[in-house]
Order: sequence, then structure tokens, then C-alpha cells
Amino acid sequence: MRRTAKDTQVSTRRIGRRTLVLGGMQLGFVGLLAWRMRFLQVDQADQFRMLAEENRINMRLIPPSRGEIFDRNGIAIASNEPAYRITMVEEDAGDVDAVIDRLSQLVHLDEQDIARARAEMQRSAPFLPITLADRVSWTDVSRIAVNTPALPGITPEVGLSRNYPLNQDFAHVVGYVGPVSDYDLGKIEDPDPVLMIPRFQIGKVGLEAKMEDSLRGSAGAKRVEVNAVGRVMRELDRREGQAGANIQLTTDYLLQNYVQARLGEESAAAVVIDCTNGDILAIGSAPSFDPNLFVRGISVADYRMLTGNNFRPLANKTVQGIYPPGSTFKMVVALAGLEAGVITEHDTYYCNGHLEVSNRRFHCWRSGGHGSLNTVGSLRESCDVFYYQLALEVGIERISDMARRLGIGVPHDLPMSAVATGLAPTKEWKREVRGQEWVIGDTVNSSIGQGFVLASPMQLAVMTARIASGNNVTPRLIKTIDGVEQPSGAGESLGISASSLRTVREGMFEVSNARRGTGYGSRVIAENLRMAGKSGTSQVRNITAAERAMGVTSNADLPWERRDHALWVDYAPYDNPKVAVAVVVEHGGGGSSVAAPIARDITLQAIYDGDPPLDAYPAKDREHIAEQQKRLRALRPRIDREKMSRA
Repeated sequence: MRRTAKDTQVSTRRIGRRTLVLGGMQLGFVGLLAWRMRFLQVDQADQFRMLAEENRINMRLIPPSRGEIFDRNGIAIASNEPAYRITMVEEDAGDVDAVIDRLSQLVHLDEQDIARARAEMQRSAPFLPITLADRVSWTDVSRIAVNTPALPGITPEVGLSRNYPLNQDFAHVVGYVGPVSDYDLGKIEDPDPVLMIPRFQIGKVGLEAKMEDSLRGSAGAKRVEVNAVGRVMRELDRREGQAGANIQLTTDYLLQNYVQARLGEESAAAVVIDCTNGDILAIGSAPSFDPNLFVRGISVADYRMLTGNNFRPLANKTVQGIYPPGSTFKMVVALAGLEAGVITEHDTYYCNGHLEVSNRRFHCWRSGGHGSLNTVGSLRESCDVFYYQLALEVGIERISDMARRLGIGVPHDLPMSAVATGLAPTKEWKREVRGQEWVIGDTVNSSIGQGFVLASPMQLAVMTARIASGNNVTPRLIKTIDGVEQPSGAGESLGISASSLRTVREGMFEVSNARRGTGYGSRVIAENLRMAGKSGTSQVRNITAAERAMGVTSNADLPWERRDHALWVDYAPYDNPKVAVAVVVEHGGGGSSVAAPIARDITLQAIYDGDPPLDAYPAKDREHIAEQQKRLRALRPRIDREKMSRA
């Protein structure tokens, strides 16, 4: 059908309108694209430039140098030393097994280290270095350098590693460091990013753990350029971190070495405190261990030897161990009675060998009894019946209050692991903890440091220092932090009357210096250095009436774990107290026969600041002491003072 002119005109108008609409839409779309391109390229140029730069530049943490630990003379106890390690980059090595096999022909590789390295390779990117061996020698590094073409992906590196140059002497004080574990991170609410560095080491126990924040320091950082897959291409710049704080302790390394050596193979503990300011001069727990084993990665066999030892070498008995204080607690009861006015220095009690209380017989250690004794005599001869009777009049509340004033049952604030509180029991304590009422027999048992009473060797040393000085002496382990002196532990007056203290001190003096004193055999002869002390023997088993009737079995005839604990405390010189000492020998037997000789030797070593002259000892002991001094001198560390001292 032939189109008319009118139809053609209508069709043309329709096409024109459609063309305008489509053209407008296209123009609008192009305008929108142009606006968006301008927004991205101009308005947001800085943001995208920063994102591109961050994709190209990475920040890496630089581990800080750990603060070092020194003794009071500036001798290094925990230091940092250069250590060589061998690393491997998996993707550069190619055939990992073949490279490790060639490397093992040049240097010794521990199978455990190789297994750990393989496990790390599976978790890490193939371009990250993995440690194959740590603390290798310079000779090993030289061998690797010579054979570099045959060892693709292998690189010897140098870093800092913790070292404990005095080995076991300070193991229980300083502790040790080790790699950060998931358990460590789980205990920290907001972990420091530096803790995420592979195999970064932190304090695990002891001072290393308690002072971790100060010793760790703060990490540095470096900017490195990386490629598309994250491999480092070059280092652009770096900012070094801040080293951890150096810490100086109050302990003396020679006295500490002597204490550890004198305790020997016993399961024992000893503490030496300066009576004037609370400085801990030595704090030894035996047997000990080498903390370097843990830094380098202790073997399963070595760890089993430590944990399987009945003498518990990993435990710090000086602050973690709590024991019935035995007769060393009698000074507490005596002071409680004197201060309460229950007795005077002249009042006496009669001892016939036992005391009947509530149809139960409580025995004195001397079956025939001591007769009439005053306070000084009761301490001198350690009469149990005297203190049974005194405690019943004084009451447990006043006894426990005096115990806490003297430092027993009180947590001392020390930067050491698991510091025990001990126990000065009360009626309320037994009701709340044991769900039982206090009975009169509990008071009798407590009067001689048995029953519920518990104290650590540290608390016994503090008790003795407070009796000697009359002041609230508190133990201090840290002398300075980065050269800043820490607060003294001298303390204010205890508020105990001079007459009460004088009576108890006189009794302690007679323990060591009167012929009838329980510690007379371990006395000091030097007139101006005589010590005042007190022995203690705490039972770990019950003695039945049948056994007592037949004769109490001696400690020597009992298995080790059923023998009594041996304790001794003292201070010296008597007229001008300088040091207080506490010694506990687990299952050692008698305090006066086992613990007292050890404490006497330690006391003289501390006062003389070295081996005392033989004429300070009784004549009967001099030959033995001469041989002992010679043997212990051979165990002293050989110190290069220039190398090991603070710069």
C-alpha cells in the first residue's frame, strides 16, 4: 500500500522524538561516568594513593633488646648474648629434604628442631624464613658460608639470646624465658603486637615473668617494600625500639653461690635478710636446675628428670614451700604472752614431761620434763609444756595477731612466682575453711608451731629480722630499676615493748650460747659476732601412744618422706643485728643437728663477706670447716668481672 505524505510526516516526527530521548539518555550516562571518574581521580585521589602505598609498603616489628639483671655488685645474672641461628626459606630451597640432608652433613641438626621447623613451614608462607637450628657455633656458620652454592634457601643469622651465666645459682630467683605460647597469649587481654613475632621470648617464671613488662622494652619498626605476593624486596627505613629496663637485685652472687653449695643435695631452703633495710642478700632453694636448658629448649629426658625428682628441683621452696614452723614459732607465743601481760619475764611454768588437756596427753620432747622454767629458759631448752600452758592463757586470737605482726600468714610483695601466704589460724578461719569449731587442742598444737600453723622460709627470716630490729622489716629483692633506687624495707617500729623483745632475744641468745641451749653445738665463738637463734623440728606424722610407750622411732630409721622437717632461725651479731637467716631442710630430722650447722655457716659467710677465719668456730669443728671451705671454694663461679659486670 502506498504511503501518503501525511503518514510519512507522522513517522518522521516519531523517529525524531525517539532519537532525542535515546540521545539524551546516552548523554546523561556519559555525564554520569565523567562525574564518577572525576570523583575517583580528583576528589579521592589522596585516599587511593595512600591505599596503593600501603599495598606496596609494609611495616615490620623489630624485637627490642631485653633488659638485663645484675646482682648488688653489678655482676650479670641474666644477660643477652649474640647467638647464631640457621634459617631456611622454603620456596628458595626447592627440594627441602635434599637441602636439609646436605646441611646435616655439615652441622649437627637435632631431630626435634627439624620436626618443629617442618611444622612451622606448613603453617607459614613459603617465602618466610623458618629457624632450623638455634645457638649454633661460629664454626658451623663458617661451614655454611663456604658451602652456600650447595645450600639454596639456607641463611645463617645473628640475634640476641638470653643467657644465665651463673647457671643454677639464681634459677629460682630469676626464673627463665621461653617462646610465647597460646597459653601465654590467652592470659593477656590485649597482647602487645611484639608477642606475635615467631618464637619471641618472654619470662615464664620468677623475676623474668613478674617483671616482664619492664624487662621486655618496646618494639621498633622498619618499613620494607614488598612485591605483589608479599615478599620483601628492600628495606626503606627503620626506627629502633627501646630496650627493656636493667634491674639490679639486692642479692650478692658470691653469698648466693655459697648458700646453694652449702645446701648441697638436700631438699632445703635458706634465706638471708639484712636486718636494717630488708634487703634479701641470698635466697637459695635446693636442689636447683640450669635455666639455660629452658631457653634453648629443654629435652623431654631432661624435663622428666626434673619433674620426677622427689626433691622437687623446680619448686622455689623459699617462698612457695610452707611448713609447720615447729619450735621457731615459740618466740611468737612468748611475745604474745608478754605483750598481753599474761606473764612477765620472771614468771614460770612447771614441766613434768606432758600436759593433760581434754582427756588427751600432750607430750614434751623431753619425756622426763624440764621442771620450772621462765620465758628465757623455755626458749633455751625449747620446753613444749611451757608453751602449752602459756597458749591456753593467751588464746589463739592474740597468738595469731602477733604472728601476723611478725610476718607469718602475711603475703610478702616479692617479684617471684607463687609466693605463699602461710597461715596464722583463727577460730573464724577454721569455721569458714574447715566447717568446724575451734577446740582447745588446736590451741595447744599451735603453741609449738604444729597443727594448722604454716610458714615459708622467707616468712621465718622476716620474723627473725623483725624480732632482731624491733621494726616492721619487709623483704626487698629489687635494688634499682634502670639506676633508680627502689623503696627501702626498713619499716617503722612494730610497737612491741622493748622489755618483751629483750626477753625473747635473751632466750634466743642462750639457745646458741648457753651449754643447755639446744643450738649450743653450732655456736659462734667470735665474741663480737655471736648469734641468737632458735631450732625447730616439725613433725610430718602422728606418733601413736603405742609407739611412744615402746620408744619413738628415730628419724634415721624412717623412710625419708616420713622424717621430721629440720628448721633453724638466727640473727647476728647479737648486740648489733646485721643479718637474719632461716634454714629449712625437708625431712632432715632435728633442727639443732641438721639445720643449725648450715645456718651458722651461712650467717658467718654473710657477716664476713667471705670465708670466716677458723677461730670463729668451736675448736672441735675447725678441721671439718677447713675441708668444707676448700670444697665449696672450688664450686665458686669464675667471673670475668670486666665481661660480666655492668658497663
